[in-house]
Formats: sequence, structure tokens, C-alpha cells
Amino acid sequence: MTFKSPPQVVESMTAVCTAKVRFPLRKLLVLGFLAGAYVALGGFLAIIIGKAVPPAAAGDVTYDGLSQLLFAAVFPVGLVLVVVAGAELFTGNTAIMIPAVLNGQARFGDLLKNWVSSYVGNFAGALFVAYVLAYLTGLCGGEPYLSAVRGIALAKTDLSFMSAFWRGVGCNWLVCLAVWMACAAEDVAGKILAVWFPIMAFVGLGFEHSVANMFFIPVGMFYGAEVGVGRFLAKNLLPVTLGNIVGGALFVGLLYWWLFRKPADD
Repeated sequence: MTFKSPPQVVESMTAVCTAKVRFPLRKLLVLGFLAGAYVALGGFLAIIIGKAVPPAAAGDVTYDGLSQLLFAAVFPVGLVLVVVAGAELFTGNTAIMIPAVLNGQARFGDLLKNWVSSYVGNFAGALFVAYVLAYLTGLCGGEPYLSAVRGIALAKTDLSFMSAFWRGVGCNWLVCLAVWMACAAEDVAGKILAVWFPIMAFVGLGFEHSVANMFFIPVGMFYGAEVGVGRFLAKNLLPVTLGNIVGGALFVGLLYWWLFRKPADD
């Protein structure tokens, strides 16, 4: 199994970014919609599989651990679809766009266009899956799923600003490392393996992903969780999005560009 070296990955990310900036806005929005839907499908699957485990007996955490493991283990299917099928995911783009901008091969305005359009598209795709596939189908209308989707929405919007922010940093550090390693892989199997374990790790650790939360919190709201739009946006989506930007752009995009750019650039 062959793979790219870290300096080659930085070069590849620069090439990917210069291709992305040529996408027309309408295509960016559609690709963003697909990415949001794919991540939401991963989240939906995680609920159906992970939350089907019976509640833990009194004093027994075995089932809780198994539930979390199953939830985390299947969630990565969303990013696999994004990476292999092709789509524009805001969280991954926070790192991907950085090397080309710092090398002067893309403008800051190009970065903002990509981030904003992918974010808007992601939101639309995640809401579509939450309302049409998760709510209108009634698949989460019975127990244990009803309590699960409501509880997830409430728990995520009950975090303090800084807790949500730092969980967003940790999440997208791992997400962007997954994307970075997937770029290093030369075949589909390698890309899937590169994606699976970092994504499983961030979910298992309880970190916060802005695009996933565009599904998790609204689906809980659709099913009656006492969470208003303002609470959703201010208590979770804003701090998590900011944390995701820091985790991806700083800890992956910027650091790996600085570490492995061409010596002539120093």
C-alpha cells in the first residue's frame, strides 16, 4: 500500500485548493448540501445503532460503554462518503484551504467563499436529513430513540461557551487529520481506514462537530426537545463552529504547511 509523504500531502492540498476556488457558487452549494447530508446520515445511523442498546442496569455501566462504542464506530460512514464520493465539508475545508492561501496560490476571499458556501450547503443538507429522513419517516418516534434524540439536543445546548468551543477544537483537529491522512492514501481502502479511526475517536471522546450538530440538535427539536433556535445557535453552533475553525485551520492546515512546505519557502 503506497502513500504520500507529509510534504507531498501539503503539495496535494495546495492543488486541491486551487481546484476548489474555480468551482462556481452553485456547485459549491450543491456539494455542500451533499456533505451535510452525508454527515447527517452518519449521525442518523449512529443513533439507530448506538442507541438501540438497552439502558444500563443500576450500577452497571457495561451497556453505556457499549452504546458509546457502537455510536462512535458507525458514525464515520458520513466522512467516508464525503471523501470517497466527493463533497464540500466546511470542517475539512478549514484545513484544506490554508496551504494554498499561505503560498499565495489562492486569495483569502477564495477561502471565505468556500467556507461560507460549504457551511450554508452543509446546513441545508443536514436539515434535509433531519426533517425528511429522520422526522417524517418517524424512525426516531419510539423508544429508545425518542429519548435519545431529545437528550442529545438538550445535552449539546447545555454546554458552556468555552466547553463547546474547546470540544470543537478537539473535534476538528481529529477530523482534519482524517482528511489529511485520506489525502496521503493512494487507494480507496487506505482512505477509508485513514478516515475511520480519527472520526471514531472524536465521537467516542465526546467532542463537538458543527455540521453533525446541524443534524443532531434539529432532529431533537423536531421530536419535541425543549430547545429554541436561539439556544441552538448561540449555545452550541457558534462556539463549536469557532472551535472547529481553530482546530482545523491552526492545528492542521497552518502547522503542517509550516512544517512541510518547501525549503525554498523558508
